[in-house]
Amino acid sequence: MKYYAYVLAGACSFGLLSTFVKKAYESGFHVGEVVGSQNVFGVLMMWILVLVAAKSARSSSTSAPANYRVAPRQALMLMAIGTTSGLTGICYYAALQYIPASFAIILLFQFTWMGIVLEAIIERKRPGKEKLLSLLILFVGIIMASGYLKGGQEAPSWVGILLGLLSALTYALFIAFNGKVSAQVAPITRSAIMQSGSLVLVMCIFPPHFLFNGSLHEELLPWALLLAFFGVVIPPLFFAIGVPRIGGGMATIMSAAELPTAVIMSFVVLHETVNGLQWLGVIITMFGIALPELLKRRKRRALRENEGNSGL
Repeated sequence: MKYYAYVLAGACSFGLLSTFVKKAYESGFHVGEVVGSQNVFGVLMMWILVLVAAKSARSSSTSAPANYRVAPRQALMLMAIGTTSGLTGICYYAALQYIPASFAIILLFQFTWMGIVLEAIIERKRPGKEKLLSLLILFVGIIMASGYLKGGQEAPSWVGILLGLLSALTYALFIAFNGKVSAQVAPITRSAIMQSGSLVLVMCIFPPHFLFNGSLHEELLPWALLLAFFGVVIPPLFFAIGVPRIGGGMATIMSAAELPTAVIMSFVVLHETVNGLQWLGVIITMFGIALPELLKRRKRRALRENEGNSGL
């Protein structure tokens, strides 16, 4: 049960980020300062954890385990994958400047169907009926959750929508390539190296002026630490602990907890309007995410029952 709790906590921590970012914007900081400071402190925290974990592993054996050691070529490939994570943060946080947090998280969650399309392109295999049904449900969910079906609202910013969808695409790319490189390396080391790649990209796009212009001594530091802890440290660490134990399919279902967490936080803390139709859209979106795995489990159960009956 505790491994389910790890994955759930990791997903919920991701759901907190949009609210923290919005509050940082209210304090007068811009996207470069927010995403840059998050990456700086997040990478620092991750490498401290790597050193502690490696030292602990070394003390229990004669030498550091091989999976804490990474060849230069492996490191470069992991850092390259990490740049997609950096792009996700940049696009998502930039989208929050134009659209409500409750809508931005719905756009980010379009990584689910984008991942299905990418999988079909990479493997040159047409998606199954259950995945196509999931796509249809997800499209219905996003339209309802956007809150614009009811009318009477200001037209959404197309810049915000485009940035939100770009964040979903880069996140889908991150997931698609994440497990394909250096899988034998310790998860915490993989995460630290990938986040280092993300940091390099972010620093190239947004030079870290916040380190020298006094922003950290104003109100940026608390938001930077919160974003680093809940966005860079907790999710990959908790997922690394929980996902291998409960399986990727169940982890995908439980990761959907990020969506209601973000919407609830935007409603309670940011006082954004979330009507009944939007809540229904959130529920439908979560169902669309979970549907392929639920159908897969149902097929496996039916197959086991048939094999059991045939053996009688």
